[in-house]
Amino acid sequence: MNLALCTALLLGWAGIAQAQGDVMRGAALAASRSQGLCVLCHALPGQPAALQGTIGPALDGVGARLSPEAMRQRLIEPERFNPETVMPSYSRSDKLQRVAAAQQGRPLLARDQIDDLVAYLVSLK
Repeated sequence: MNLALCTALLLGWAGIAQAQGDVMRGAALAASRSQGLCVLCHALPGQPAALQGTIGPALDGVGARLSPEAMRQRLIEPERFNPETVMPSYSRSDKLQRVAAAQQGRPLLARDQIDDLVAYLVSLK
């Protein structure tokens, strides 16, 4: 493998590992009942109890339990960690169930939105 290719690969991996999102945008996505949708299934700090889900685990303290990369993987491939999960992949556009016509063929979140969501989740310590 040539030096240029090795350097490009290493820089690419470093960029993934250091991807920084915006905590405030991530918090807004997590609380959104129309875009991030986290609050539909999970309890989130600072949200009214009556408007929080109980299907998935509460997310308070998740930043102390999981690394940023582990959180990212759970958003990208949740079935990898629990084959029976009802949580959708936020980055995939195929193998999704009950997708609105306007959303078909598109991932639920863009890469920068996933970065924002990870930044928010990391902050929940």
